[in-house]
Amino acid sequence: MTDFLAAAIRIATPLLLAALGGILSERAGVFAVGLEGMMLAGAFAATIGAWLSGSAALGVALALLGGAAIGLTVAIVAVRGRADNMVTGLAANILALGLTSYLLRVIAGGSGRPVAIHLTPLPPWPIPGLVEIPVLGPLLFDHPPLTYLAVLGCVALTLLLGRTQVGLTLRATGENPEAVFASGADPLRVRMLAVVACGAIAGLGGAVLSLQQVGTFTDGMTGGRGYLALASLIVGRWTPWGAAAACLVFGAAEAFELRLQTFGVPVSSYIVQMAPYLIALAVLAGLGRTSRLPAAIGQRLDG
Repeated sequence: MTDFLAAAIRIATPLLLAALGGILSERAGVFAVGLEGMMLAGAFAATIGAWLSGSAALGVALALLGGAAIGLTVAIVAVRGRADNMVTGLAANILALGLTSYLLRVIAGGSGRPVAIHLTPLPPWPIPGLVEIPVLGPLLFDHPPLTYLAVLGCVALTLLLGRTQVGLTLRATGENPEAVFASGADPLRVRMLAVVACGAIAGLGGAVLSLQQVGTFTDGMTGGRGYLALASLIVGRWTPWGAAAACLVFGAAEAFELRLQTFGVPVSSYIVQMAPYLIALAVLAGLGRTSRLPAAIGQRLDG
């Protein structure tokens, strides 16, 4: 059971980072449909950066930039250009999928086949003393570094949204941008910065996939995780800890799916792999009537 729960935490880590970024975007009033593309760009940038430099730290830094680049694209089109948020986010996802696949083949020297990239996944960083605690030690204090960073991100975002002027302005932008403008702030600028920050944090979630879990990059490797992260932040009512709980549920579903396949259950693996997404649909359907979106989300602002 301990191994199962620890696996659920590791699997939930990229979802949680993407969900934290999505909370910033949606609390500011911009739908975070482009999380999938932001994660994919981050995963690609992290892999290439770590592969070429031999430094995982540089890979993580480039993941932030890669995700932020997609976030900036969304911000320019959806916020500054006042295009539809949903269409812009879906277009960003398609752009990231095609662009990363193309660049991977360019790196292969025009051979038409993706370059074979093999990296050593980031190892666990056991916390001295705490890891020795029975049950809780291996479960909570023996994870790779980016998992700890995701937990710290929950704490930081909770404090930012609830205890700072920046967080108050961001939340107000998603609820009543006219009041923000009247207070002397620029809601357009707030939204653009929030979407770029969303892209950077979601890109970090992509880095978890490529550097911490897999050790390589493959076409479309996010596999819909951006949409699961989007579902998580909705289920979590746009709060960091609520989103974390939802991500853990989805992580547990995927961990159970992986174990179910090893048990030789006579069920198609494709059906088993649908489990996290079916759970997401069921939960969203159940909470759809009571979820309250930020009042001004998707509302166009005059430049």
